Amino acid sequence: MKVIAMIPARMGSQRLKQKNLREIDGIPIITHAIRKSKSLPKVNEVWVNSEHDTFGEIAKQEDVNFYKRPSELANNTATSEDFVFDFLRGHNCDILLQVHSIAPLLRKETIERFLNAMIEGGYDSFFSVVNEQIECAMNDKPLNFSFSTKTNSQELTPIQRITWSITGWRRETFLEAYNAGGCATYSGTCGFFPLDREEGIIIKTEKDFQIAKALYKHLD
Repeated sequence: MKVIAMIPARMGSQRLKQKNLREIDGIPIITHAIRKSKSLPKVNEVWVNSEHDTFGEIAKQEDVNFYKRPSELANNTATSEDFVFDFLRGHNCDILLQVHSIAPLLRKETIERFLNAMIEGGYDSFFSVVNEQIECAMNDKPLNFSFSTKTNSQELTPIQRITWSITGWRRETFLEAYNAGGCATYSGTCGFFPLDREEGIIIKTEKDFQIAKALYKHLD
């Protein structure tokens, strides 16, 4: 079985400029993701996927591969599904493991357990989640509780919040769904893998970055 770890990175992020180059512990967050991915025993290849040559230079320094995606797949209108398809159609593998650099608190051991759980469970699409075991509502309607009774929060069914810290797809299933005009992101048999809350922190804003940077010092 061939497994590729792919680390996406755009230079033109809107809310936090050049966020993949921001440093935690003196190291760019994309470099953290590369080094974790390289250390995984079941990963055969590591690729950085970006439209910008700066990330190609980082990939070269870290001795991993670089795929320069088309510039039209790096703008604000392109979807993640589009650039994953673009990558997968040109890179043969059984499983694609997307490791987001903007989840810098994601542990190497967690990535390894995620991959093992995906393989052992036979999933086609596998998602990292944080379980929210508290009363949750949507559009002013309860999701996991009832207005008719008060239940202790520890007895509630958790809401699984997808974090995108790490995602896995079986290449064949993804490509087949995309080519058929379906939603490839959620194709085939889907599964969910719970993370610790801090590992689900995604850097989108300056505040997110400062929180992650502060927490990093206190985590193993």
